[in-house]
Amino acid sequence: MKKLILLLVCLIALSSSAYAAEKPQISIYTSMYEDIIDAMTKTMKEKFPDYDIEFFYGGTGTLQAKIAAERETNKLGCDMLMVADPSYSLELKAAGLLHPYISKEAENIALEYDPEGYWYPVRNLNMVLAYNPEISKKEDLPKSFKEFAENSSLKGLISMPNPLTSGSALVVMSALKDKYGYEYFDKLGQNKPMVESGSVALTKLETGECKVVMILEESVLKKREEEASALSVIYPEDGVICVPSPIMTIDDKFSAHGNSKICEELTDWFLSPEGQSYIVKGWMHSVLKNPPAIPYDSINTSEIIKNSMPVNWENCLKDRTELRMNFESKVKNKK
Repeated sequence: MKKLILLLVCLIALSSSAYAAEKPQISIYTSMYEDIIDAMTKTMKEKFPDYDIEFFYGGTGTLQAKIAAERETNKLGCDMLMVADPSYSLELKAAGLLHPYISKEAENIALEYDPEGYWYPVRNLNMVLAYNPEISKKEDLPKSFKEFAENSSLKGLISMPNPLTSGSALVVMSALKDKYGYEYFDKLGQNKPMVESGSVALTKLETGECKVVMILEESVLKKREEEASALSVIYPEDGVICVPSPIMTIDDKFSAHGNSKICEELTDWFLSPEGQSYIVKGWMHSVLKNPPAIPYDSINTSEIIKNSMPVNWENCLKDRTELRMNFESKVKNKK
């Protein structure tokens, strides 16, 4: 009897292992915060128990470099992508790497998306300015991105993300170049910004080493909610720069696991009110016409979009190398 019970236990274990091994896999490359990914992973395991969904985190620049290397083998390591720079979608679409899908949630999206279904915005990131009201008075600080570059009293006391590695930062520099010309880079370089990650910039803002920083709104809101920080957002008068970060599915011919139909299902969930509620919980704005909520301590999404600075995605893609070269020579390595 004992041998029979042991045999049954072994058979059940083997059956469970075989079932687990048979689960369809989906690998997602994303530039979202790792703690948001952790929350998403837990939710998606509960929501989609029949799929093995894994996330791989990296900055947009890092992921672009990874994908460029993988393209040499005609096989990518992912099935879906969620990066910051929408212009990257144009590049991948032109290269024939994306799978088109008309999502059932498409008509509810407030921002632009590919009419053929090759990419959709999944989260709306907003580049803003931030300051420490415990150290500085708001009226003494820049009210716009233009003043951020031109206010010489702040020379060496400002900080910003690096467009050489950050997709959202590259979008921002493209928008500012289109609005103010490459002269903006010259003036910004003369003001000697520190070029660093958002977490480092916020720490310097708290200590007073920086007076004002260019940063994604979500980074400030996260700190305000989790740490009761006094750091505050300045919504620039020349327009918040919105970055409607895309979600894309890789064509089965090039994807890691060839499960595009499952990716379509996941796309619908990410764009649904339920999926978007997790985006908002991550201090990012929803892309829906009737968002489930707004991020903690933010302003209405519609107000941000209405007063945003235009971004030409074709220019962002076309000028990518030129933008990086100008930033490196005129800003990052400015003597």
